[in-house]
Amino acid sequence: MPELFVVTAHHAGLRLDHYLVRRLPDYSRSALGRLIRTGRVQVNNSVVKAGYRIHPEDVITLRFPQPEPTDLVAQRIDFGVLFEDEELLVIDKPAGLVVHPADGHHCGTLVNGLLYHYKDLPGNDIARPGIVHRLDKDTSGVMVVAKTETALRALSESFKNRTVAKTYHAVLLRNPGKSQGSLTAAIGRHPVNRKKMAVRINSGRYAVTHWKVLTHWPGFSFVEVGLETGRTHQIRVHMASIGAPVAGDVLYGGRIREGFEPPVKRQLLHASTLRFPHPVSKQNMQFTAPLPEDIRRVIHQLEKRYS
Repeated sequence: MPELFVVTAHHAGLRLDHYLVRRLPDYSRSALGRLIRTGRVQVNNSVVKAGYRIHPEDVITLRFPQPEPTDLVAQRIDFGVLFEDEELLVIDKPAGLVVHPADGHHCGTLVNGLLYHYKDLPGNDIARPGIVHRLDKDTSGVMVVAKTETALRALSESFKNRTVAKTYHAVLLRNPGKSQGSLTAAIGRHPVNRKKMAVRINSGRYAVTHWKVLTHWPGFSFVEVGLETGRTHQIRVHMASIGAPVAGDVLYGGRIREGFEPPVKRQLLHASTLRFPHPVSKQNMQFTAPLPEDIRRVIHQLEKRYS
């Protein structure tokens, strides 16, 4: 289905490409520019250039290209199973495992591992069968996977309608400043580094993060984090924006000083608990993945050092 936007007076006068960057912050400016150049963006059913100045009531239509067919290879990939029935699978994703194939990761992903066990997972995107949400490569923890079309639709709606509750735990560099708090700050693509997201008040997507400090030490804290929304890199961006990035998160300023023991090889972020209504029975389901060993080792060392 094409994306459709109707220009309001607030945005009148903007260049077409600038408008699209604001409305679609998860897409890079270059990617949107390619769509315009190839005629996949039309204004009032006409192809225009990127510099076209939009007017109130202009109707902008985007038609994204279909993903190219890909031959997914079934591979034996290790991941823990927390629950399974006819409709869904709940797993404990290990850190370092990419969820689905993408540039630079065409095999060795969770999807490759799922196909080893399940031949007919549902989904319109052939590269993401059964996937209704994802965790970053170096984030560990609970994920739910749909095994049927019914489950895929219902779980997707649950995530869209925010009837899924997500709780994370993280070791942070420094302290958020308060023992608990909430941050509402829109998130969009970083204006310079396209691998990053950033707080973008005027052009990002609504995002809300709640945190509670469970314990703290000189230079570090251990927090519980709840999400109302599920934006890309949300916890990592929000915590960094208040001066307490996730420890080990080099991309967002969480690099740990050399010589720290035990060595930290990834961002210390873990999806601990996932709560959602079962896609068929509608029963409330809750699943918890215990803290992985690398995070427990860091906490143990900090407690030992500062007890």
